[in-house]
Amino acid sequence: MRTWVLSRPGEDVMNAEAILEERVGEYARRRQLELSGVLGFGIHGRVFRGRRAAQAGEVALKVHYRKEPFLREVAVYERLREAGVVQILDFNVPQLLASDAELLVLEMTIVQQPFVLDFAESYLEAPPEFSDDVWLHWEAEKQEQFDERWPTVEKVLGELEDLGIHMLDVSPNNIAFRDRQP
Repeated sequence: MRTWVLSRPGEDVMNAEAILEERVGEYARRRQLELSGVLGFGIHGRVFRGRRAAQAGEVALKVHYRKEPFLREVAVYERLREAGVVQILDFNVPQLLASDAELLVLEMTIVQQPFVLDFAESYLEAPPEFSDDVWLHWEAEKQEQFDERWPTVEKVLGELEDLGIHMLDVSPNNIAFRDRQP
């Protein structure tokens, strides 16, 4: 069995990227998917586009660098599935189709804007404990990022909190409005 080890702090980042590509390639092989490009990337990994040759439509394959964010994201998507959530307010939410804990890959539907996605920095039941100053700084930063749309984002976050999901990675990339420019 292959061991999927990523670079340690200070090691070559290119090695980590190569391992991500190797893992998503292995996942695609196991699930009989064809990779067709990259949808995005972030601090927790990369998102690839995949498709089955015999079926119409594409899927998103998110491959994580580390296990903890992967496990948090799987748990959130399972919570959303159990609650039957496909939208939060008018924002589309990807649906978890499959996951692989060995390869740290999530297979999800691809959603169009407006959307809410990327739950690797989300926590179930309670957010991490931060000081009041940290929370105030976080909220001020988010208000600045979203400007007049912040009240809508707060409503989305409130809906998630009603489900016991506390989303920390809140940005215009993860809560995107219909008219967001690419």
